[in-house]
Amino acid sequence: MSDDSDETADSAWDEQARDETPVERLDRNWTDLLQELRVVQTGVQFLTGFLLTLPFQARFASLSSAQQNLYLVTVAASVAATGFLIAPVSLHRILFRRHERRVTVAAAHRLAQIGVTLLALAIVGVVWLIFDVVRGGAYGPVFGAGTALLLLLLWGALPWSLRIRHTH
Repeated sequence: MSDDSDETADSAWDEQARDETPVERLDRNWTDLLQELRVVQTGVQFLTGFLLTLPFQARFASLSSAQQNLYLVTVAASVAATGFLIAPVSLHRILFRRHERRVTVAAAHRLAQIGVTLLALAIVGVVWLIFDVVRGGAYGPVFGAGTALLLLLLWGALPWSLRIRHTH
């Protein structure tokens, strides 16, 4: 089923089962998205703040060139995730009172998806770096890959399998 037909079926269901108008549905979708963003924004902001303090620690200078590169990629992913996950606030402020709720919800939805993907990349990078610094050898790549697999399963495969299984 395509996204358009999913949306049409979902709209019809919302109208019938919830007695919800399209505007009420958009308002509910926006509220749901904001709740999700509140959860993830706090985590990504803490992660980014933590990462930004690391170069000022004495041990940072002892990192290998590869570890420093991994750190920089991880910081870039975390900062980008922060930007994408906070962008819906700016989007809302700029479109406020313009009667563009549909555009706001659709754009914020995509921004959140990209932000969560970048957050996953940053988390994988942090795990990889920590295991590499603390244990060395294959620990970093193994635990980084394990983290990637875990997040892929929890944040990707599980929701998609439930979506497919419970399609109207």
